[in-house]
Amino acid sequence: MGSDPFYEKAEQSALRFLLYRGRSVHELQVKLRDKGYGDDVIGKVVDRFSELKYLDDECFANQWARSLAVNKLWGNRKIEIDLRLKGISEMLIKGALMIAREEISEEQAIRMLIGKKMNIATDFEYDSVAITTKEKQRLIRYLMGRGFSPGLIFDRVGMFKE
Repeated sequence: MGSDPFYEKAEQSALRFLLYRGRSVHELQVKLRDKGYGDDVIGKVVDRFSELKYLDDECFANQWARSLAVNKLWGNRKIEIDLRLKGISEMLIKGALMIAREEISEEQAIRMLIGKKMNIATDFEYDSVAITTKEKQRLIRYLMGRGFSPGLIFDRVGMFKE
C-alpha cells in the first residue's frame, strides 16, 4: 500500500492518533474524515490497521468498559452511552459490560462511591450515619450522574437514617 503519498500521510496521522490510547474504528474514521481524507483512503487505513490488529472494536470495548467500571466506578448506563458514542455495536457493548462486571459489580462500585462520598468504611456504618433529605438528594443526583440505575441507587441510599 506504500506508493500512494496521500494514503501514507493518512496512515501516519492514524498512527499518531492511536499512539495515545486504543480507539474504536468509528473514532479513527471520524478523526481521519475531520483531517480531510476521503472514504476510500479511510477505508484502506481501517482495513490495514484491522489486519495488523491495531484496530479491534471488541478488544477496545472490553478494555474501555473495564477501565470505566474499575477505575472511574461508572455505572452500566454511563459506560453503555460512552461506548455507543464511540461507535461500538450493542452486541459488543453487552459483552464488554459482562466482562467488566466480572471484576467489579455495579453493587460494589456504588458501595465504594457512597463510602468515599459519605466517609463510610463498611456497610455496618450505614446504620450509624444519619443524613438529611437534602444530602440524600445530592447523593442520588451524584450517583445518577455516574450512570447507576435508579433502583440500585434507591436501595443503597435508602439504608441511611434521616
